[in-house]
Amino acid sequence: MLIVQKYGGTSVGNPERIRNVAKRVCRAKDEGHDVVVVVSAMSGETDKLISLANQVSDNPDPRELDMLVSTGEQVTIALLAMAIQTFGHEAQSFTGRQAGIISDNVHTKARIEKITGERLRHALREGKVAVVAGFQGITEASDDVTTLGRGGSDLSAVAVAAALKADVCDIYTDVDGVYTTDPNMVPQARKLDKISYDEMLELASLGAKVLQTRSVEFAKKYNVPVRVLSSFNDNPGTLVTKEDADMEKVVVSGVAYDKNQVKVTVQGVPDKPGVAAKIFNTISDNNVVVDMIIQNIGEGGLTDMSFTVPKTDAKKIQEIMKKVISEIGAKNVTVKEEIAKISIVGVGMRSHSGVAAKMFSALAKEGINIMMISTSEIKISCVIDAKYTELAVRVLHDAFEMDKAA
Repeated sequence: MLIVQKYGGTSVGNPERIRNVAKRVCRAKDEGHDVVVVVSAMSGETDKLISLANQVSDNPDPRELDMLVSTGEQVTIALLAMAIQTFGHEAQSFTGRQAGIISDNVHTKARIEKITGERLRHALREGKVAVVAGFQGITEASDDVTTLGRGGSDLSAVAVAAALKADVCDIYTDVDGVYTTDPNMVPQARKLDKISYDEMLELASLGAKVLQTRSVEFAKKYNVPVRVLSSFNDNPGTLVTKEDADMEKVVVSGVAYDKNQVKVTVQGVPDKPGVAAKIFNTISDNNVVVDMIIQNIGEGGLTDMSFTVPKTDAKKIQEIMKKVISEIGAKNVTVKEEIAKISIVGVGMRSHSGVAAKMFSALAKEGINIMMISTSEIKISCVIDAKYTELAVRVLHDAFEMDKAA
């Protein structure tokens, strides 16, 4: 059996934890499995490197930033390979380039285009553990180092698993599975035995920090079974897999929240064809991802439009929109930072009515005002004031009785 294991920053946060990871890897080898390990930088290292960049430049060049932050994972892979060797198994470390992880050339948030993986296969044939640097790749044309964005090691692991046709991809974190919501916020939150790719994709994109969104997309596309496990205990985790009939019996599987967005409102937008296209094409050309969008009913030839973008792009979006509003003849743009997006997710929503009414009633009962609403087949999201985040999560978890098993 070929297993890809991924360990995040907290799991390899110090030499003792790296040795514990090595023991776990060696246990899998002792059981007769082939093992590829994908690791993140040690906890806090990437932030330290970014801080250094910001100390020497107000606006660090993205290519050089990628070159800098990619060094964090190189430290971890070398240390882990050494630790595995001390426990009696052969191991070899590989950077993203050496592993053949080819990406596009969008620095700081590159997308994987393909994985050759030839050196990994060779190491496995020789009975070695292949230790791979997560979060990083290389451009094919120019051989430039790229990074895959926050949580990119999850994507690296799933992509490697898909490329090598691994039997399973185990994502080890500091929690022992996927919960109905953040257990730090709601102590009654319940760990799920399994969850569908679609539900996990929605939860990940809506703020649940267990798995990176693009890693779940990759897992679904290539049908890679993913297990979310704790690196600190041997408890059974959560299996992320294809949807089955049991999953549809549960109306709402989880509540997610995201406080890392800002709400942008463009006022006095000319209400005519092509204006929205102009706004969002310009935003897209600047590599800013838009989430929720609402346009009010036009009046007097003008309308207002609101949308949300990641908080990290708050400054960038203000600069972009100042230019755009002068080009389209809009009146003004405002950016509201203290917001949160609260979402409920469940494949059971497809076959159960009254879910939205129940959600809105529960929030209204606590005096929580809704600024924006977005829905899909299996999710409902609301933008609210950030100060009500914890209350909203608790209220919705209660309203849909998520502490109880189906």
